[in-house]
Amino acid sequence: MAFMVKHVVGGQLKNLTGGLTEEKAEGEKSEAAAQGMTQEEFEQYQQQLEEEKREREAQFAQKKAERATVRSHFREKYRLPKNETDETQIQQAGDDVVLPTELAKMIAEDNQEEAHKQSVLGQLSNIQNVDIDQLKDKAQATLEDLKKQTENCSLM
Repeated sequence: MAFMVKHVVGGQLKNLTGGLTEEKAEGEKSEAAAQGMTQEEFEQYQQQLEEEKREREAQFAQKKAERATVRSHFREKYRLPKNETDETQIQQAGDDVVLPTELAKMIAEDNQEEAHKQSVLGQLSNIQNVDIDQLKDKAQATLEDLKKQTENCSLM
């Protein structure tokens, strides 16, 4: 019966005061108590969660910057237009962005292959039915002939 009176009168009284005072129901508990912790333990737990979240975000930003570095490398390699979002991701992560070692090795190998392909011998190897060893021998023979001729020349 007391509950009924409190409910009827309390509801109208709350409307008069505008609900300025909050009363916790008997069944409600604080978050810390609901999880079986003291308030201090709960605060430490919340701080730990925030710290872990910041660490995850930093790692994620680092990975995004690494990916952006890879994309920008390939854009430079193939002479594609630059992307502003990649550059901002790299700048946000700072200058600590380094390509992963495996990827750096792959890129170095690609650069060596391209340098070889761009050399004269690399271009000659692309031509079919060309014996590179035979060309080397002919070139050396020609150089030797030139040296012999210069030794015999009276003007030199």
